[in-house]
Amino acid sequence: MDLVIRGARVVDGTGGPSYTADVAVHEGRIAAIGRIRAGGRHTVDAHGLALAPGFVDMHAHSDLALLRDPDHGAKAAQGVTLEVLGQDGLSYAPADERTLAGVRTAIAGWNGPGEDVDFDWRTVGEYLDRLDRAHGGRGIAVNAAYLVPQGTVRAYALGWDDRPATAAELARMRQLVAEGMEEGAVGMSSGLTYTPGMYASGAELTELCKVVARYGGYYCPHHRSYGRGALAAYAEMLTLAREAGCALHLAHATMNFGENRGRAPELLSLLDAALADGADVTLDSYPYTPGCTTLAALLPGWAHEGGPQALLARLRDEDTAERIRYALEVEGSDGCHGVPVDWASVEVSGTSDPAYGGHVGRRLDGWATARRLLLGDRLGTAVLQHVGHEENVRAIMRHPVHTGGSDGILHGAKPHPRAYGTFPHYLGHYVRELGVLSLEECVAHLSGRPAARLRLPDRGLVREGHRADLVLFDPETVAAGSTYERPRALPTGIPYVLVDGRFVMRDGARTDVLAGRSVRRVRRKAVHT
Repeated sequence: MDLVIRGARVVDGTGGPSYTADVAVHEGRIAAIGRIRAGGRHTVDAHGLALAPGFVDMHAHSDLALLRDPDHGAKAAQGVTLEVLGQDGLSYAPADERTLAGVRTAIAGWNGPGEDVDFDWRTVGEYLDRLDRAHGGRGIAVNAAYLVPQGTVRAYALGWDDRPATAAELARMRQLVAEGMEEGAVGMSSGLTYTPGMYASGAELTELCKVVARYGGYYCPHHRSYGRGALAAYAEMLTLAREAGCALHLAHATMNFGENRGRAPELLSLLDAALADGADVTLDSYPYTPGCTTLAALLPGWAHEGGPQALLARLRDEDTAERIRYALEVEGSDGCHGVPVDWASVEVSGTSDPAYGGHVGRRLDGWATARRLLLGDRLGTAVLQHVGHEENVRAIMRHPVHTGGSDGILHGAKPHPRAYGTFPHYLGHYVRELGVLSLEECVAHLSGRPAARLRLPDRGLVREGHRADLVLFDPETVAAGSTYERPRALPTGIPYVLVDGRFVMRDGARTDVLAGRSVRRVRRKAVHT
């Protein structure tokens, strides 16, 4: 055997009781579980440690970070062995030159402007190939799957206009989604409070979801509101997915803003009713209260029409800027989930232009400051929005179809601590300290259930024949190191992480191993209806 792990407490990802066993790994797969007498080239004494399947980050924003940073300790040190990219309807494939330029500007607050990245791909398949040959052909730190981003597809087919798609444009979008699925995407995402994705009607989204369903993928929407109208927005997605016959995964399923304090049970009742009716639905969440997005995302959708350059022109115009302010502060813009913005809740977490770095860590004091930042930083400012409620966070994570997702934005001088701490925070704070979940149940939420949603037949469980994507952690000490003041501090209590049977973390330190690759949809023929 390549490796024998001795005496581990096996938490296998099913949610069933843990047990003590040896686990042998050979040629990247779990070869044996039980009492193993044979030796291995390497041995780990795992007494006192839990052995779990590698964690799956169902909502990651590492689309460029995996290409920039071979270490990628933000995720590897947490025990994450697979990330799902292409989130919130905006990413970098499929795209032509025009579309790519607009998208790069629109999500600079998530990933930086990308001046240090060679965008030598245009299709989904080429992007996945680029991950596989990253860092001189050695690969990436952890595995990555990809969702076709509906907003990018819409920008590609008809630009950033707020209007219905023509029949020809809808056909082109259906074709782009189908090509992305053929090339290995696991589903499609939307960002329905982000432009241009928010300009799509329910009927348009349904038609695209029908394409996703033909390939056995799932739809992952950031729906139209997490504030005023959140429950109606969730209901819209459940109805849409049912009409399309498509599996549904609700992205960062929170109930934020004052309007929704204590209302998580209403969301969960809606979810339970859909499940009882036969819906194939799951969700993810992060174990923190504040949200994180770009400052530009809070603006009303009409201000973005025509793309990022048109938005900047509107911000420069005094009369139009006043209309934007009124929409934000009085009406409650669609970009701010229908809730008038509370500037005191908005904290700058990162800027793309270092000249504006002095704002990082500060709460905004009003529209004048926000406008100066938007213009000077050219929409590249990321923010935390302190609008969550702890009772909702705990209620949602208990649901049996819940999975873990960091929604971790790695860009910026002071990112949200969830980017570096989500998975150990679940295990340390919510399992050991609060007992919100049992250890076995929590591990299932972070591994087995997301792998099942992704329809990966050989990942997500500690089972013979499965890929040896594994994490060893100490249940008594595992904890997130990241805080709001020190957001990039690494976790403690996770000494070993394996990707494809190779140590990416060993004795608590990152190795130089790059065992990650693109994880593509298990191929099946499209079902035509």
